[in-house]
Amino acid sequence: MILKTLSSKSWKIALTGVLALGLTACGAGGSASKSNDEAKPAASGKSSSYPEKPIVIVAPSGAGGGWDKTARSIAKTLAESKAVGQPLTVENKPGGGGAVFMAEYATKDKKDNYKLFVNSPPILINNLKKEGNSPYGYKDTTPLAQLTQDYGAIVVSANSKFKDMQSVIEALKTDPTKVTVAGGSAPGSMDHLIAVLPAYKSGIDPKKVKYVSYDGGGEAMTSLLGGNADVIATDASSVGEYVKAGKVRVLAVTAPSRLSGELKDVPTLKEQGIDAEFKIWRGIFGPKEMGKDELAFWDAKLKEMSDSEVWKKELQANVWEKDYKNAADFKAFLAQQESQVKDMLTALGMAK
Repeated sequence: MILKTLSSKSWKIALTGVLALGLTACGAGGSASKSNDEAKPAASGKSSSYPEKPIVIVAPSGAGGGWDKTARSIAKTLAESKAVGQPLTVENKPGGGGAVFMAEYATKDKKDNYKLFVNSPPILINNLKKEGNSPYGYKDTTPLAQLTQDYGAIVVSANSKFKDMQSVIEALKTDPTKVTVAGGSAPGSMDHLIAVLPAYKSGIDPKKVKYVSYDGGGEAMTSLLGGNADVIATDASSVGEYVKAGKVRVLAVTAPSRLSGELKDVPTLKEQGIDAEFKIWRGIFGPKEMGKDELAFWDAKLKEMSDSEVWKKELQANVWEKDYKNAADFKAFLAQQESQVKDMLTALGMAK
């Protein structure tokens, strides 16, 4: 009986100890669990604390061009809205229509989340063309957002014999050597593609179109007004002042529908029976190996920026049209335009 009682007492004492230890363990486990849970936000907080130092936005061109203006407008808007929380600076790195910068960026800066850059269709063209080819293209980056859109314009002087796009096409079909078409960039570049697009879609061998290149759209316009070119291809946003002054007529735009402002009465290529469009976009890119947290950060901040009043003022000041695409949609669009560019360069005999 005594042994049995002692055993019972011992059992109760042991059970009490086990329960006490269990409760203590649960309490400790709860504390440990809480501590781990608190550590998790701290860990993700570490990744989400980006950015922790100044950010550079590169314009792969000289000062004053479209890329430079876009980079500075982005930096200005983000700074004024205090959306990023770090200083933003713009650097100009000209050379090879952006190809020189891309060679450095795709190799040395592929993990640098603090260096972004702006670009447009040349990032596709430079990678696809044979001459002056860049081995690097948009697939060597992380597309972050498309921000603006523009379109090509086919322009003649105010006193030109060409009154519409079909009259130019007929002249090219009769004798392409008799029509001088100019642009502000080298053969195989964006202006050249816009220049030959109507002819190509009308069944004319684009290699036979007489294209003369100038160093910039301003020089091409001077050539047109001076009678040294019959037609020029340029971006639509740059010709409004010349239209208003009565110096030129725009025969067509490469947009899906008519534009606004000074070009509101200009028909599209499609309206004139030519099934063609070409968008001149501008967007911002990050390094190829950008982290997921950093990508998510820019996806959110650039969307906020594109909807801000400050950005709207920048669009108006630069005569840009808003066309925002997030990272995923922008990447899908680039794949589509890459196919179009490759098709045209192949027809010109300029594809790599």
